[in-house]
Amino acid sequence: MRQAGRSLPEYRAIRGEGTILDAIADPDLSTEITLQPIRRYDVDAAILYSDIVVPAHAVGFGLTVTPGVGPEVEHPFRHEDDLARLRPLDPEADTPYVLETVRQLVAELDRPLIGFAGAPFTVASYLIEGRPSRDYVNTKAMMFANEPLWHALCDRLADMAITSLRSQIDNGASAIQLFDSWAGSLSPAQYQRYVFPHSEKVMSAIADTGVPKIHFGVTTGELLPQIGAVGADVVGVDWRIPDGTEGVGRGTALSSDTGRFWFFNPANIELVVKVLDGSCFNERIWVFYGALSNVEYTIRVTDTATCASRIYFNPQDNFASVGDTNAFVGENTGCPP
Repeated sequence: MRQAGRSLPEYRAIRGEGTILDAIADPDLSTEITLQPIRRYDVDAAILYSDIVVPAHAVGFGLTVTPGVGPEVEHPFRHEDDLARLRPLDPEADTPYVLETVRQLVAELDRPLIGFAGAPFTVASYLIEGRPSRDYVNTKAMMFANEPLWHALCDRLADMAITSLRSQIDNGASAIQLFDSWAGSLSPAQYQRYVFPHSEKVMSAIADTGVPKIHFGVTTGELLPQIGAVGADVVGVDWRIPDGTEGVGRGTALSSDTGRFWFFNPANIELVVKVLDGSCFNERIWVFYGALSNVEYTIRVTDTATCASRIYFNPQDNFASVGDTNAFVGENTGCPP
């Protein structure tokens, strides 16, 4: 569930100079970028063009997104006094450009718009580390050495995520996703103690809106039981977990990125059909997705009651043309009796 448009040549042509935060602050530009993959792929929903660090940036924490690097903080979060730098988010005053983008998209789209926010752990890791990290040493040091401060920080970030998500829903978003991109760096016990309560708080706080809720993390195979219990309607998994989903509760849909070069092997198409068949026994629906600079593939679940699906594979010349005919390569007619 990513903004696939970032890989498209039309995106690179219109994106312009400056950081992604500059582009997000321009509702007309953000609207156009959101619509680009819709025009190219005719997908079933649009993903809001934004970033998970927008709320922290908007309240003046002192954060930017450096091209080629990612989020960077000049003065990382270290002490209790830093909590004052994370005042409550006021969407109308702090992120009016996000709300205007949502309104413009809802007015133009003939399909749902998916909004999103960053989960407390992942956003906290950026604020504490000061830049993207491979080992999250400072983040884990705070978790283990100053647990009260860690929970106070995550509680504020949870409130910001709730406020941001509700503002997107109030302005027309049809579904939301909570990104916990780096939760896979934790053990199940660490996730349960230090992360689960805050992500659950976010999901619980928007449950009354009735919109579908998606939750996603990377390399989270060992965390699926906990992630599945956070309160989402859909749990995202990646290519490292082709069929290891027993830990996710029944009735929870799964969304999967199968991996960049996965479909170059035709045998994997058969595996997808088998996974779809197997998911029916678990009362579950799988959605696969992915895109490359020179290949695209689509698996459409044509009947969510039976998991019937059709699989298409379409090599392209660097996305040279829009609307190329997809090649039908396989079909799953539904669950075995």
